[in-house]
Amino acid sequence: MVELSGVVGVALVALGMVLTPGPNMIYLVSRSITQGRRAGVVSLGGVAVGFLVYLLATNLGLSVVFLAVPELYVAVKLAGAAYLAYLAWCALRPGGVSVFAPADLPHDSARRLFTMGLMTNLLNPKIAIMYLSLIPQFIALERGNVLLQGLVLGSVQIVVALTVNLGIVLAAGAIAVFLARRPSWLRAQRYLMGTALGMLAVTVATDTSAPASSG
Repeated sequence: MVELSGVVGVALVALGMVLTPGPNMIYLVSRSITQGRRAGVVSLGGVAVGFLVYLLATNLGLSVVFLAVPELYVAVKLAGAAYLAYLAWCALRPGGVSVFAPADLPHDSARRLFTMGLMTNLLNPKIAIMYLSLIPQFIALERGNVLLQGLVLGSVQIVVALTVNLGIVLAAGAIAVFLARRPSWLRAQRYLMGTALGMLAVTVATDTSAPASSG
């Protein structure tokens, strides 16, 4: 029912999105370094539920709301762009700290870790654009059962994103130690991440695409 080209297309888009620095990556890395892998995995559980919320909401009618009130969609995108710009500034400003630099953060409970992972993902503009504008482009109307296609393609995105994020969680500590021994690399990582976040903020703010209907 779902075209193979659609599955491959969504997988590639999802891979590109998850490898681009963003709120999810920053939160997962910071918690994995501060509290260890277990905290990172618990946070990732919250992120996973956030993906499921987007998957169900967009396929059950959220995109219709944005189609009916396009100004709301624009507001969501601009708010997301502003948040990404703020993250970019935090990375690039004088005295900024790399996400891989150990920080003295208070240890959160498992419940708070999960909740913060969930909220970080729900407020992530990259994921909103992914589900509202990108994934629907790979749905083939002539194949029928648009709802099932949307669920399958969204599931592909979730599998790709969780697999990559789990790898990041498990490797964050080792990467932090590696970079800590190489201060110049740590600075380079900070500037690269900040630049990527800034470019993504501009892309989101200037994006003129409309939410696509998946129903």
